[in-house]
Amino acid sequence: MASVELKAKKRLSEEKKTESPTKKTETMASDAPKAKKGRFSEEKKTESPSKKTESPSKKTETPTKKTESTDKLSPNTLFGMGNPLLDISAVVDKDFLDKYTLKPNDQILAEDKHKELFEELVKKSKVEYHAGGATQNSIKIAQWMIQEPHKVGTFFGCIGKDDKFGGILKQKAEEAHIDAHYYEQEEKPTGTCAACITGDNRSLVANLAAAECYKKDKHLDLEENWELVEKAKVYYIAGFFLTVSLESILKVAKHASDNNKLFCLNLSAPFICQFFKDNLMQVMPYVDVLFGNETEAAAFAKELDFETEDIKEIAKKAQALTKVNKKRQRIVVLTQGKDKTAMASEKVETFPVLKIDPKDIVDTIGAGDAFVGGFLSGLVQEKPLDQCVKAAHYAANVIIRRAGCTFPEKPDFK
Repeated sequence: MASVELKAKKRLSEEKKTESPTKKTETMASDAPKAKKGRFSEEKKTESPSKKTESPSKKTETPTKKTESTDKLSPNTLFGMGNPLLDISAVVDKDFLDKYTLKPNDQILAEDKHKELFEELVKKSKVEYHAGGATQNSIKIAQWMIQEPHKVGTFFGCIGKDDKFGGILKQKAEEAHIDAHYYEQEEKPTGTCAACITGDNRSLVANLAAAECYKKDKHLDLEENWELVEKAKVYYIAGFFLTVSLESILKVAKHASDNNKLFCLNLSAPFICQFFKDNLMQVMPYVDVLFGNETEAAAFAKELDFETEDIKEIAKKAQALTKVNKKRQRIVVLTQGKDKTAMASEKVETFPVLKIDPKDIVDTIGAGDAFVGGFLSGLVQEKPLDQCVKAAHYAANVIIRRAGCTFPEKPDFK
């Protein structure tokens, strides 16, 4: 295990930095790449994993050649579970940064000296609030891409009971048209992430707080909540949640596998596979779609002794890891910032991103969350995989032109 200090420094990736894809400054939106069209289909039920790494079975069907999407989606078709944060953004001056010893462009976890920062920030004249946190961001983006019906996306996470920021978070989740069901506890306050803006710079201070207090027996296991899990067809959880409630992830992952539904996981940050490798590998046999970026992929490959730094080879080797549900071949999607996205499905292919002028880039913090959200919007509509990548690239391209993980009223995507 890593030291507390190293863990803390790394974990801000958690809810602000993106759960994956784009750490570089140019990116993401694709012209329709030429790829074999496919979508996830079903075959028959099968056995549990062996402990050895194996290649995908030739009998496995992942994408089929059908291209039609579902005519009508139902609420709660997409399920996410993770660490919710209320994003609080405001313009500040240098004196404010100096008072809390903040750098103009930085991301840190809150310490005791930052306790008053959040309350002081909300007193600023122009404060913006958004429902945040990596998984919640991706569910929001997917819902935005889908538009109708509302509440296609369900989200579970933990917040403070009857506190001010928790109330605002619930309101913002509702405005984003996601069906958020929070476990509310009194031990810690709602998690927040302050974005202190000076000019073109953003200094981020995250206080995870209640986000780390999720309890399976207190929330996921409740009958009314588990019914929402059962309604879903696609599940998404960021790797960050592996540090919070492994038992909750495994319950959802096993349900998806037993019922031949899609379970998606994000590598999220290098420290996850470096310091929580055992947790990660307990979940990996249930993963149908694995997301990551080039930095996370390299760390993952090193930890698993893949003996390669080639992104396409890493995708192939990750795809071949032991899998419980052999009716579905694992899909691995690895982004590389402004470079091509690699995806292993029936074969390993790359997809070019849409170029963007660097001067049009406002903020890359939410690009990874947006990429995943766009991809999920395609999956839940049973779109061909190349169209899922196209949607992912589009969503990320929109988000990096704006501050925070925010978006216009409607997408311009077909």
